[in-house]
Amino acid sequence: MSSSSSRSLINRAVPFITARIRRNNRILQRYYSSASTQPLSEPQSSSSSESIHMTDSFVRRMKELQVDEDKEKMLRLSIEAGGCSGFQYNFTLDDKTNSDDRIFERDGVKLVVDKIS
Repeated sequence: MSSSSSRSLINRAVPFITARIRRNNRILQRYYSSASTQPLSEPQSSSSSESIHMTDSFVRRMKELQVDEDKEKMLRLSIEAGGCSGFQYNFTLDDKTNSDDRIFERDGVKLVVDKIS
């Protein structure tokens, strides 16, 4: 690939990348502006207006994963903004919670989601 075709490709990609960055920035700004109007002290567990559907197979699989663990593990869901495909979803097993976490529980199995996600 010649340097002129590389520059041409970069010149075509810059507007797309810039638009994605601006879009993600607007999403984050809306979140932070709405979060600042809410009270600082929020309950750690989920309220009735916030719900996540945990399937039977999810609960069963999490219980299977717990069998070999010394500590109780929770599934942590987090979302990262950015990338060409939009948001990235991360799933990890965790044994700690943070002050800004939302905890959803069904049959002793916990799903943890941080406030921003």
